[in-house]
Amino acid sequence: SGCVKFGSFTLKSGKQSPFYLDLRRLVSYPKHLNAVGAALANLLVNLPFDHIAAIPYAALPIGVAASLQSNRSLIYPRREAKAYGTGVNIEGVFQAGDTVLLLDDLATTGETKIEAIDRLKSADLVVKDIVVVIDREQGAAAMLGQLGYNFHALVKLSELLPIWEKQGFLSAEHHAEIQRYLADDHV
Repeated sequence: SGCVKFGSFTLKSGKQSPFYLDLRRLVSYPKHLNAVGAALANLLVNLPFDHIAAIPYAALPIGVAASLQSNRSLIYPRREAKAYGTGVNIEGVFQAGDTVLLLDDLATTGETKIEAIDRLKSADLVVKDIVVVIDREQGAAAMLGQLGYNFHALVKLSELLPIWEKQGFLSAEHHAEIQRYLADDHV
């Protein structure tokens, strides 16, 4: 599906990365998107929440897939307030005080999650759990945990690298380069 790329990429944080994960591409692969939704539904089954809150834009189709697979309500915080129509900041049906499970495609530093949490809290929604499809293992879990949030990842990058190498998508040299990059990022 081309969701994984190796090379040199600039991340939202401005950091350079020897790999790029682009889960937005899942929208063009319904079978894969459905499988991710089913895996997320299995992960969500024991978590207490009223609504899935998917972060725009990459997590929206993933959130829809998880919502359909788990039969759970979906809402999403808008990136910017609408200046027309109803002017809502959160799309979907919810009540103040409801608990939402924040869903995103990836986690790197966790900063994007805090921005979304702030928008949800401004609508009197409660966030306890954060779920991502892939944890890049670059500090998000620790930072969000320190802030009191429960962090869950469907899979960690360190679990994917050996699989990609075994399948021939990743050379041993590039695997080692990514491991050095991740180790250096935590120094």
